[in-house]
Amino acid sequence: MPVNPVIVVPGITASYLDDRYPLPPETIWSALTNDYQRAGLHPNNVRFEAAEPALVRAGQLFEVCYRELIEEIRHDLTEEQDAPVPVYPFAYDWRQPLESIAFQLAEFIDEVIDRTTLMRHYDKAGYGDEPKVNLVGHSMGGLVILTHLHQKRAQAKVGKVASLATPFRGSFESVIKVTTGTANLGTAAPSSREREAARMTPALYYLLPDLPNAVTVPGNIPSDLFNPAAWQPSVIDTIEQYVRLHGLTPKKPRPQATALFEGFLKGAKDLRAKLKAFKLSDAGLGVEDWLCIAGVDTETRVRLKIIRKGSAPEFEFNSIDRQNLWGDPNDVLRHQTGDGTVPYDAALPHFLPVEKVVCVSPEDYGYWELQDIATTKLAGFHGILPNMNMLHRLIVRYFKGAPDRRHNTWGRPPVGVSKDDWRPPLVGGLDTA
Repeated sequence: MPVNPVIVVPGITASYLDDRYPLPPETIWSALTNDYQRAGLHPNNVRFEAAEPALVRAGQLFEVCYRELIEEIRHDLTEEQDAPVPVYPFAYDWRQPLESIAFQLAEFIDEVIDRTTLMRHYDKAGYGDEPKVNLVGHSMGGLVILTHLHQKRAQAKVGKVASLATPFRGSFESVIKVTTGTANLGTAAPSSREREAARMTPALYYLLPDLPNAVTVPGNIPSDLFNPAAWQPSVIDTIEQYVRLHGLTPKKPRPQATALFEGFLKGAKDLRAKLKAFKLSDAGLGVEDWLCIAGVDTETRVRLKIIRKGSAPEFEFNSIDRQNLWGDPNDVLRHQTGDGTVPYDAALPHFLPVEKVVCVSPEDYGYWELQDIATTKLAGFHGILPNMNMLHRLIVRYFKGAPDRRHNTWGRPPVGVSKDDWRPPLVGGLDTA
């Protein structure tokens, strides 16, 4: 049987957005274009844009992050030129709630399966008898996959999953993005329009961190970032002004702004709670069916301090809260690292034993990957991690269920796991870096 077709699910902000209302369509979001005004969502219905008439749809994936990944997996999974293994990009509207995106992914999985059954070598091998796909999720893409499995459960048509730098327990960068408009989650310089757009982007709230003891607060202020009382008033103030400018009832913006903000937080909290209770067996999968790759050895924000300004909370973003202690001999301190965006602890999924996780660092780029090394210094390890050539080989090996006879894949055991106890879900194990 050929390897299952593969779908690559990108991270937040990493799909183009095109407005198809004009002819020809106009790109409003890309690696070079960030039109926050036209991408802003309507306060009366966040499924649609504030600037109507419009018809915004997802376009292509960001080439700089995913072209090499997709092309290499396509090439290496295909053993005969006339019998290719299809690898599809899944572009999606990353502004929307994860439940909506996962529903679109389910529809796309069905389409990919239908297309694959039309390929002669898959038909001959009996693929249509029990068709499945393999999924690769980068960053928020891994949460989209997890949400899909939670929704479909036993009906999920998924064989194997590989997640890269997924914030299973959130990222402090999402807090910064909502608060200031700029963070390692994005690609452009901050602006007031970016801050407004971020605060009106439902998906961002699904990435809020819930790491224990990582948020310090004064008395009477909650440390739960899904609680509206933990947030500084400026967030609702901005949403209120946005409602006044774009809403249908501009004379009563404050109640609508409050309801929007509370709704964003509640929707995200409810789903995250459901995902935390999810077990792989719910979707007919086991611990060998998910390859989790976490980025480490990069300075990453690992905690957040909330202070009181008057009677209201205010976030205090200090450089001291960004840490990289991966090389520390003390295992407790070694947890204070990450990939520049996702803290190490947040990248550990609840549904996998820690000894199944594979860690990688910027040092795992080959010496010939000079452009990717340079891009990592500019854009951050998290965003460019899918370009790592070693990871392409690792994903291919995992999907093929093949041993590594050439010893050209490797990784690093998680904190507190010895080399002897490390059990990545790969035939023949994995070399250590």
